[in-house]
Amino acid sequence: MSASRRVWEVLQRVPDPEIPVLTIVDLGIVRHADLDADGAVRVGLSPTYSGCPATAVIRTSVLQALHQAGFDRVEVQDVLAPAWTSDWITEDGRRKLREYGIAPPAHSVTSVRQIWQPTPEIACPRCDSHDTTRVSEFGSTPCKAHYRCNSCLEPFDYFKCH
Repeated sequence: MSASRRVWEVLQRVPDPEIPVLTIVDLGIVRHADLDADGAVRVGLSPTYSGCPATAVIRTSVLQALHQAGFDRVEVQDVLAPAWTSDWITEDGRRKLREYGIAPPAHSVTSVRQIWQPTPEIACPRCDSHDTTRVSEFGSTPCKAHYRCNSCLEPFDYFKCH
């Protein structure tokens, strides 16, 4: 197996500290993972939003995971442009969110104008009902909103579109 492939396999096992069923690859925050001719690894990460408190933890987790996998020289770079978008969450990541009880982003945000559109109906990740109500713009973390399903009466978080 190539060293570059090994780097990606290691990154695929690094969990998001706020949603541990997701990896940082599932979340789409790994922008690049390059291996230079001297064996140094450079990983580019995009935070999900400016000021995300998990960013430092993720950086440390990436460094530790790659060092434990035998990569001695590792550099983690911040990639701020283009800004991360929830469109980068993988299909597997969206499935994992639903199974964990968090509704994944309901629509694509390919244009900044779409962010200001009314929130579409959000499906309950437990019973798939679209009869849901937003309880609070902010859920367990700033990147999520808190909802309640009017069918099964369960509360759940919705991962906001960014």
